[in-house]
Amino acid sequence: MPKENTEQQWYVMRDLKRRNAKEPAYKQLQESGVKVFVPMKWQLVIRKGKKVREEVPFIQDLLFVCDSRQHLDPIVEKTRTLQYRWLRNTYREPMTVSDSEMEKFMFAISQSESPRYYLPEEITPQMYGRKIKIIGGSLNGYEGALITKKGSKSRWLLIEIKDCLAAGVEVLPEYIQFV
Repeated sequence: MPKENTEQQWYVMRDLKRRNAKEPAYKQLQESGVKVFVPMKWQLVIRKGKKVREEVPFIQDLLFVCDSRQHLDPIVEKTRTLQYRWLRNTYREPMTVSDSEMEKFMFAISQSESPRYYLPEEITPQMYGRKIKIIGGSLNGYEGALITKKGSKSRWLLIEIKDCLAAGVEVLPEYIQFV
């Protein structure tokens, strides 16, 4: 007999609505009081014939939702365009992210004015620089790889959510300690 999932945790979900939908799933969930994180980027869009800078999801169908299965399952059942992302080679086991990993990722993103998001397949071995630890500043204690980009004078720390998403956040050189 399966155990009841009444414990809140971060689920990786999909929103299958069109890009221009008026009410994407993340907005509906936020309005109903559910904690949601959607990686956002700035993009120029045309609204009423004028170009406007607007924040849009980095990946249209990706959202992270913190709630219990007991509360989420009925929402998913009645919202045909909202789905769990399933782990590969399992029978309907939803992808989850630990609280600590998610909180660390969200905090790092919030400390950067313009984080650079990467899909797992976009990160090449050539991008990984040396292992670093941040000493001081708002990201004090964070560890990871330094992203190297040709021609860039900025230093970027790579923060990852395993098998889902990665982000590069800019760090000042004086806070970098090579490990």
